Amino acid sequence: MPISVIPLLEVMAAGAVAGCLGALLGIGGGIFLIPFLNVVLGLDMKAAAGISLMTVIATSSIVSAGSANRGVINLRLGILLQIPAVAGGLIGAEGVESLSQRTLYMIFASVTGVIAAVMLTRLDRRNVILDVNIPSGPLGGQYFEQESGRPIVYQLRRLPTALGISFSGGVLSGLLGIGGGILQVPALNAWCGVPMRAAAATTAAMIGVTALGSAPIYYARGDVMAPAAAAAVIGVLVGSRGGMWLAPRARARWLKILMAVVLTIVSGIYIYRSVTA
Repeated sequence: MPISVIPLLEVMAAGAVAGCLGALLGIGGGIFLIPFLNVVLGLDMKAAAGISLMTVIATSSIVSAGSANRGVINLRLGILLQIPAVAGGLIGAEGVESLSQRTLYMIFASVTGVIAAVMLTRLDRRNVILDVNIPSGPLGGQYFEQESGRPIVYQLRRLPTALGISFSGGVLSGLLGIGGGILQVPALNAWCGVPMRAAAATTAAMIGVTALGSAPIYYARGDVMAPAAAAAVIGVLVGSRGGMWLAPRARARWLKILMAVVLTIVSGIYIYRSVTA
């Protein structure tokens, strides 16, 4: 599909929104960009996923390098979870060729719908410990939280669950190009004791490496359209900085509501497309 100058500008604008959401919520931005590329521009899911993976790498790089999230990112936890995530990403990228468009729509709709429901049931669960004398443990963390106005501590729970989530998130990243953050952020927050802001920042730093393992496979198959990918990445570079500025200022509850709303809308779109495909 040839891409003219006007769609490239639209892709750039969509990339800016995706980058802002990706940096703010830790979900990579692909959850917004893929529906735009697939539904609005008419690209098939595999081409949209290939372009999205490029923007996931860009978002992750910006968030990791930014000073706003530096104290929130849990590097020890992120490095550990990165191993199963990359393995899952490779499996997903290799397996996507055997799946039909309708199957990909159904997976996309199911994942986004379930995660939205999980977030809405955990709106008031913050997972923070206000007594900084309590140890965080080897994979927990501590940072200054503006919402509480003081340093907080958190402890990682259910490490096997966290590892399994990361593997599953990697598979989804490879299959759909959305970045494993769509699964990792809400699951780490809901089941593993990680505060929303720390889960988002740590996952945002991870997903670029996960996408980097899958992107060459998409590129080798010809599923990465270079002009559209470049336009989306430029937009993401701008939007990510806006998301990073907003992240420490937004209340965790509203971040969860925003994520649930975005995911519910996307789920509805792809339920419809899976029925009509």
